[in-house]
Amino acid sequence: MFAALTGMGLSAAAGLNAYIPFLVVALVARFTDVITLPQSYAWIESWWAIGVGAVLLLAEVVLDKIPAVDSVNDAIQTFIRPSMGGLIFAATSAAEGLDHSSWMTRNPWVGVILGVVTSGLVHGGKTVARPAINAGTLGVGAPVASTVEDGASIGLSLVALFLPVLVIVFLVLLAWLLVWLFLRVRRWRRRRDRRDRRTALA
Repeated sequence: MFAALTGMGLSAAAGLNAYIPFLVVALVARFTDVITLPQSYAWIESWWAIGVGAVLLLAEVVLDKIPAVDSVNDAIQTFIRPSMGGLIFAATSAAEGLDHSSWMTRNPWVGVILGVVTSGLVHGGKTVARPAINAGTLGVGAPVASTVEDGASIGLSLVALFLPVLVIVFLVLLAWLLVWLFLRVRRWRRRRDRRDRRTALA
């Protein structure tokens, strides 16, 4: 139960920023006894994996705060974020110390699929909302939205590891926020289309 909640929380965090939950898991596994990754995923806590993750995180943090560039980055991340969500879900659901699930260990594909779907849904919401935020704020909202997303990814990653029962609350809030953003974007697009039609008729 808790292993699944942890995996869902981390994969949702990966939908916002692929490298934050990866590094959180890697550092916690390397420096604490909170989780012990199974042998097949032990490479995650290696120094080379942490180093590569840190460099990619730095690039992501910078690129995601530049209007227009953030949309290109989101397009590239369409392949990376869901994959990272699947990887982290599978690794932590089979980890010792987090309600170790022998069934999940024997069926790692279940964690991969759930992680990919969860992360993909969150990433999809982010990808749809960001262009509307940029257009509605003339680009000023990009760094603000990106900073909020990074903070949410950090918070969700830590909650998933240390208080997994609260992941349910976070996921409900995140789902509400994504629905709200989707409705706002749709409303904004309708207003823009009406304005364009009036301009064309004039």
